Amino acid sequence: MNATVQAHAKTLKLQLTTSVIDDRPIYVSGNFCDWIGNIDQFQMEQVAPGCYEYAFPADMELPENLEYKYTKGGWDHVELDSEGTAPINRSARPGQVEVVQDFVPHWREEGVSLNDDLMPITELLSDSYDIPQLATNRRIQVLLPHNYYDQPERHYPTLYLTDAQNLFGEGSSYGNWSIDRKLAVLSSRERGDVIIIAIDHGDKERIHEFSPYDTKRHGKGKGREFLKFITRTLKPEIDTKYRTLPDRLNTGIGGSSLGGLLAAYAGLMHPLVFSKLMIFSPSLWLSPRIYFDAIHFFEPFESRMYLYGGEREGANMVKNLESLYETLEKQGYGYDRVHLNLQIDPFGKHTEARWGEEFPKALEWLYY
Repeated sequence: MNATVQAHAKTLKLQLTTSVIDDRPIYVSGNFCDWIGNIDQFQMEQVAPGCYEYAFPADMELPENLEYKYTKGGWDHVELDSEGTAPINRSARPGQVEVVQDFVPHWREEGVSLNDDLMPITELLSDSYDIPQLATNRRIQVLLPHNYYDQPERHYPTLYLTDAQNLFGEGSSYGNWSIDRKLAVLSSRERGDVIIIAIDHGDKERIHEFSPYDTKRHGKGKGREFLKFITRTLKPEIDTKYRTLPDRLNTGIGGSSLGGLLAAYAGLMHPLVFSKLMIFSPSLWLSPRIYFDAIHFFEPFESRMYLYGGEREGANMVKNLESLYETLEKQGYGYDRVHLNLQIDPFGKHTEARWGEEFPKALEWLYY
C-alpha cells in the first residue's frame, strides 16, 4: 500500500486554540516532516489571541495516517496535557476530514513540563470533622495555593468539592481527577489561586447524603442537610481559619454525578452563598423535581454555571443536561449577570479521569 496520499482539492486545515498566550510562534510537526519541530514552512498563522490555523498545501503529499504534534519552537517547547505530561501523537486522515480542531492547555518551557514548586499545599482540616446535621463525621482536606504562606496579606476565592477521595494524590479505585497537578499547571499561568475545600463522601451513605430529594428507589435524601452543613458549619470555620474572600461572588461548589446534582441544587437553593457552580455529569435522573426547582426557585443573582456531560454516559445524560440548561437559560433570560456554559463531549464517559480533564477548563472559566 502506498504510504502517502495526494491531498484532495479541499486541503486539510488544522485549527488550534490554546489558553497559554505568549510571544512564541507555534509550529505543527509530524511524520510529514521527519518530526522536525520548528520548520518555517509549518508555522501556524495566528488569527486571534490564542487561536491559530495551518492549511497544508493542496499539492503536498501527506501520509495516509497523518501523525502530528504542536510546538512553540522545538521539542523543549512541545505541547503538554493539563497535568503537564506529554500526550500521545495526534492523528488525522487527509482526504477524509477537511478541518481538525485541537486544544492545548499547557506547553513545555525550556524543557520543563511541571514545576513541583507550584503544587498546591495540602492540609488536613480534620480526619473526622463533625457533621451535626447528619450525626456523622468526615475527613476534610484543604488545598491552598502554592504561594499562600508567602503572601500573608492576600485573600483567595474558594471552591467546595465533594468526593475528595477521587480528586488528588493517589486517588481511589474509581480514578483520580489529579486536581493537584492541574492546579500546578494553572498556577504556571497565574490561574490556580483558588482555595479548594475537599470533602470525603460517605461511602454507602453517598447517594443519600448527596440527594436533595426523597425517592421511592433510594429512600430519604439528605442533600439539603449536607448543604446546611457546608453553609452553616463548615464555611464559617474555613472563612475564619483561612484567608478567604467569603462573599458569594468568590464562593463556588462543584462535583460530579450525584455531586454534580448536589452542586446544581446548591446553586438554586443557596444563591446568597454560591455564585460559581461546577456541574459535571449530574445525576438528573434521580428526580425530575430539579427542573421544578429551577423554574420556581432560581434567582437571577450574578452567577456563573459550568455544565458538562458526555454522550457516552448513557442515553439520557445529554438530553437531561440540555433540558436543565434550557430551563436555567429561560429563567436567566434578559439578565446579563447570569452566565451559562454548556459543554457536551461526544466521546465523554462517566469517569473520574474525564472530569479531571474538564476541571482546569471549568475552573478557569468560573474564576478567571
